[in-house]
Amino acid sequence: MKDKIANITRRVLYVLLILSVIPGILFYVGVMSTDTFLGWGKIMLFLGVAVIILAPVYTIIVNPKNLIKMLLSIVLLVIILGVSYGFATNQLTALQLETYKISAETSKLVGMGLIATYISFVLSIIAILYSGIVKFFK
Repeated sequence: MKDKIANITRRVLYVLLILSVIPGILFYVGVMSTDTFLGWGKIMLFLGVAVIILAPVYTIIVNPKNLIKMLLSIVLLVIILGVSYGFATNQLTALQLETYKISAETSKLVGMGLIATYISFVLSIIAILYSGIVKFFK
């Protein structure tokens, strides 16, 4: 069942990719206006997000055991974001904040996003190395 859902999702995303290429070519050739191209991009974004959200929801409905894995992933994400927010600081001066037209909290949130990206990258590398080592010894 999992493979069937993955195949359907993959096909839908390929169709969306193909439907994105045609307007892209028309835009760069000069046949399609910028507003139409951006509108098409918004539609494609909406459809892509819908597929990305609906496929896991359907999988969880069909196989509730996956709900535990998803909840653990969400808890891990919240922990990473919490740690990142704790380490983030506002490195900008008042003049820089005024120049960039942002608040100190916005600066801290940007720092949180960067730190969360770094942590996620390191965790991904560790997971890849662990997976490779485990496969090597099996």
